[in-house]
Amino acid sequence: MRNNVILTGMPGSGKSTVGVVLAKGLGYRFLDSDLVIQERTGKLLYQLIEELGEAGFLALENEINASILASHTVIATGGSAIYGKEAMEHFKENGKVVYLKLPYGELAERLGDLHERGVVLKPGFTLKDLYDERVPLYERYADITLDCSNKSIRQVMEEIKSKYE
Repeated sequence: MRNNVILTGMPGSGKSTVGVVLAKGLGYRFLDSDLVIQERTGKLLYQLIEELGEAGFLALENEINASILASHTVIATGGSAIYGKEAMEHFKENGKVVYLKLPYGELAERLGDLHERGVVLKPGFTLKDLYDERVPLYERYADITLDCSNKSIRQVMEEIKSKYE
C-alpha cells in the first residue's frame, strides 16, 4: 500500500523541516531515516562515515532504509539514500517519492559544514560535483518533483499535499 510520503533531495533542501510540517498537515507520523540509522547504530552519521568509509556507510544506509516499515508516515531520507537501489525500490513500493528540488546556488547558500552534517562526499568532490551526480538519481526515482526555489515551508507543504491527495 502506497500510503507514505518519502521526501528526497540534497542536504539542506528542507526534507526534515518540510516533513514535520507535512506530517502534521496530513495527520501522519514523521520519521527521519538519518535518525533511524543513528538510533540503530548508536553513532552519529559522520562517525559512521569515518568508521565505515563511504561505501560501508552507503551499504548500511541502504540496508536500514530498505528495512523501514511504516504506514501513514512522512519519511525524510538522508541525501545519500538515493544511492541505495533496494531502499529506493522499497520506498517506491510503500509510498510516493517526492523530490524537493533546489537550484545549486540556493542550496550552496543554505549549507554549512558538510562534514558535520554527515554528508557522504567522495575524496576530491565538491558540493557542485555531488549535486551534479545526485540530481539525475533524484529525478529518476521521483513520483513528484517539486521546485522549492524561493518558496516558504508552508508553500512547499501545501503543494505536496495537493499533489499527494
